[in-house]
This record gives sequence, C-alpha cells and structure tokens, in this order.
Amino acid sequence: MDRPGPGLPPVAPSVTAELVGALSPRLRKRLDAGVAKLAARPVVRDGDTVRIAVDDDTDLELHAPGGTVTRVDAIRCGCLLAPDCLHRAAAASAAPVADDTPPSPPAVEPADATRETRQEQPETAGTEERAAARAVFAAAAAVLEAGTDGSGAVLQAELLRAAHTARLAGLPRASAAAVSVVAGVRAARSADPAYRLADLADALGGALGVGHRLPHATGADLAELRGTARQPYRPDGSLRLYGLFSEPVLTTTGYAGAVTWTADAEGRLHTVSDVAPGGPGRATGAADRAVRIGDTSLTHRELARAGLAVSGATVSPTGRLGAGAGVRAVRASGAAWRDEPLDRLWAVPVADQVARALGGGHDLLFLDVRLMGTVREATGDCLLADCAGLPLRLATAHDAPALPYRDNLRLLAAAGGIRLRVVARLASGPLPRALLLATEHPSDPAARVDLGLDRLQHADLPAGKAPAAAPVPVVDEAPLHLLRRRVHQAVSGGRRVLAFPGGAAGDGARLRRVGLGTAGDLLDELHAAAADRARDAFGRLLPSDSDRFAGAWLAAAVYTGEVERALCAQAWGVSEVPVPV
Repeated sequence: MDRPGPGLPPVAPSVTAELVGALSPRLRKRLDAGVAKLAARPVVRDGDTVRIAVDDDTDLELHAPGGTVTRVDAIRCGCLLAPDCLHRAAAASAAPVADDTPPSPPAVEPADATRETRQEQPETAGTEERAAARAVFAAAAAVLEAGTDGSGAVLQAELLRAAHTARLAGLPRASAAAVSVVAGVRAARSADPAYRLADLADALGGALGVGHRLPHATGADLAELRGTARQPYRPDGSLRLYGLFSEPVLTTTGYAGAVTWTADAEGRLHTVSDVAPGGPGRATGAADRAVRIGDTSLTHRELARAGLAVSGATVSPTGRLGAGAGVRAVRASGAAWRDEPLDRLWAVPVADQVARALGGGHDLLFLDVRLMGTVREATGDCLLADCAGLPLRLATAHDAPALPYRDNLRLLAAAGGIRLRVVARLASGPLPRALLLATEHPSDPAARVDLGLDRLQHADLPAGKAPAAAPVPVVDEAPLHLLRRRVHQAVSGGRRVLAFPGGAAGDGARLRRVGLGTAGDLLDELHAAAADRARDAFGRLLPSDSDRFAGAWLAAAVYTGEVERALCAQAWGVSEVPVPV
C-alpha cells in the first residue's frame, strides 16, 4: 500500500518521469516497495531542503527552492549506488505532483498569406499536439487496464511523462487531466480519507476524453481542448465586495489553503484564494492568514464576515481576484446574509440556480431549508432537508478527519426541525443532493458558520430541539447504477474485474427493458472489450487491445455522465437541461 510521505515537497512531473525512466528493469520491479519503505521514514525540513533518513547511515535530500522540486539533480542520495539508486525515484514517486512549468507562448507568424489561409480553413492540431494527446490517451488507458491496485509507481511515471509532453506541446488541459489521474491513483492506493472513486473516474474520463478528441478537433473545439496554462485576468475597475463564507482547500495533489467567497453589489461572485503546497495543517491555518490583495490586514476568516473595497481590480473568467502591484484594497463593512446585497443570492429560484450550475456557471447553491434529520447512505449519513417542498440531501464537502465538516453535520442533525439559510455546492445525481459548505448559526441567524473551518458545539443548538425522524422519500430511480457500477469497478480493479464470464448476466437486458437501450449496448460492449483476448497459433494469449477497452469504457463513462446530468436537472425541477459552455 502506497503512503505518500508527509512533509515531502511537490515534485514536477518531468522529474519523476525521468528518474523512474532511468531505472533498470530490476529496480523498476522494486519501486513500489521502495516507495512504501521510504514513505515510512522520518522527514526533516531545513529551509528549502527536505531530508529523509533512508537508514542510520544514509540521507536523501530534496532541494525545493520556492517549495517545489523542479530539477532531477535537486534530489540527491548518499547511498553507494547513487545517482542510479532506487531511493531518488522512490522519493519523487512518493511526493505530491507539482504544477509543471508552462511553455513559452508560440511565436506569431507574420506572414499575411499564412493568416489568410488559416482564416479560410479551420485550424487543426499540429503533429506534436497529436502525438502528445495520443501519449496521454495511451498512458491513461494503461492505468485503466491495470486499475488502481495495479497502477504502481512505474505506470504513474509514464502518465506523468505524458503530462509533461503535453505541457511542452502547449496542451495544458491534457497535462492537468493526466496529473489529476496520478493524484487520484495515489490517493486510492494510500487509503486517503478524502479519496472518492467517482472523482478518479471523472479524472480518468477527462484524460482519455481529451486524448481521444484532440487529434481530430478543429477550430473552437480544438482551442477548448488545448486549454489555457494561466487564467487571464482583465481589469474590472473598483469593486465593493461583501464576504459570504470561507472554505478550506485540501487536494490529493498535495496542495492546501483556503478560498473566501465574496459578492459585489450586483450579486456577482468573486474569490480570494491562498493555496500552496501543504497538508491538513495548512488547510486549517490558511484561514487566519492575511488575504493577498493590496495592503489589507484582513484574514480569510475575517473577510468571510466583513467587506472589501478594491480599486484597480483584476478578475479572472472564474471570478478569482488578482493580486497585482496595481491593486489596492481596504477593509469595509460587511452584510448579513438576509440583508442587501447578499439577500438577492437566495432570492433566485432554486431550479434557476441548478440550471446555471449545469450550464457551466458557478456551482454554489443558496438555499433556505428546514432540517428533517439524517439519512443513511453507503458513504455515511447525510442530512435530509426540505427545500421549498423538495426533499434535499446535504452531505459533507470533504471527508478529511482534520476538517470539521462531518462533526458539524452530526451536530446539525440533532437540530431537526429548525430552518436555516445555507450555502452548498451542487452534487450531480438522480436525487437532489448538495455538499454543505456554510450555514446560519443554529441559534443566531445574524451569525454564520463556515462548516469546514468552524466547529459547532452542543451549546450552539437551540434549546428543546430533538432529532427529527427523517422520512426517506421513495424514489423510482432508473437502474443506471448497473452501468455506473461497472464503470467504477473498472477504475478500481482494471480490465480483469469485467472479464469474468457471466459477470453482468442479464444487466444489459434489464437496462433495455426499462428503455435504456443505449446503456444496455454500452454495458455489453464494455464486457466484450474486457474479455477480448485472442491467442496465437500456439494457444498463447496475445497482448490485450487496450485501445478498444479504453474506448468502450470512455463511451460508457460519457453516456453515464450525460444521463446523470439530465436526471439531476429533472430531480431539481429544471425544465430544460442546459448545454455546458
């Protein structure tokens, strides 16, 4: 079982790929055991240098200027086999994955004739871009083939190599998707409490999807698949912002911090973030750091309840505030959730908020609910609430034990019957469901609680409130789970778990009987692709067709995601499923 060592600095994908690629075949077979052994050794940080005691006589050093290891020679080992030892590759494989350095922007061709030709014919992917996209697809397909249990450090390094190649080819979206898969695989293999199989399936689908589509894309579709390395910031003049709430950030890629959400007088949302390499301690401590805008001394926790006056503001397309040299900010008064201008966020009909999220807008929901108790789910208990007559399930936003989300949810469950104004994040699915982020204080509507940072106490609950019995609504749910379950099983167990004869006997027919004919056909093809192993003239198994299996899995995953979007819209009362932008 891989367990990334605590305190290790993030390592650039190219560094990990190069170190693992330089190992001999014999050492590659021992790499996973080396990662597990090294992750259990003590780690000491001294400025930009991190030291690991390999044994009583040997130290391993990672030099991370700026907090990140960006060069192969920045990892040094004192053993006799260095620099060709296993320890350097094991350390890189155990560390979080860092953001790779973006390439320089491509030079602009001055020839007018070339410009005219490009205007007449839609732009297509270049040779390097197509090769990089295929490399990402092949590496992600190999991870899918093996599943999380079989995707050790060697397969992870191949995917990181593909990510670096994509970055150099000017494909930041493909690169980021590949890195997300590696982070998810490591979280699964380390039994990280924050690991979610559905998130890894989405990441794997993203990597395979962009690798499959990009070589054939043109025009605007190609530009979208390429992505952008850095979000462009545009000037936005002066802003008067009102704090909404703050949430901790703790990712499987080794980054942590806090994001504070604010709104302006028109109800537009803006965020201020402080995210850097770190663990749970940084996720909880960043809220008490000063926000990085202008000369203000406001912390994230304070800004969530106060306000900010910003001049010379710069804003990204997603609403993130820039912190350039020309930006000035001073503290201002805040507003209660039930006062203007924040009250207008809750005045938007719930169905319209969900439609906005499904259409590619921000995924925050501003809801007025009445708590009705708890409902038991496979992943744990969640709150059942009434939201304008709609039975809504409110789940924890993060399962990390260091964050108080789950403890706060348990306490709120004991306050059944009370009405609260909450902020939640939409969770796609066939039932109305959202991840609870912030709420009014149960005893003081003028106060608010950031559920990932603040800890509720029993004394905070209204006196005389008893837990309510939650009537679980009866839902006539389409059996899409028959396909979704196989998609997720492939991610965790690889091809072999779907290759057993009779493993899904009758599931395809059942899907077709309820009108999900496409789902039944996709499920049958997924099992057929998994079991397709031809033999040569001597009866020996030939190499499996990983492209066919990956293609069948990707088709099933895309179909499942789109149907779930439609079911989610229907569950929330959205009349028309919006097209994502």
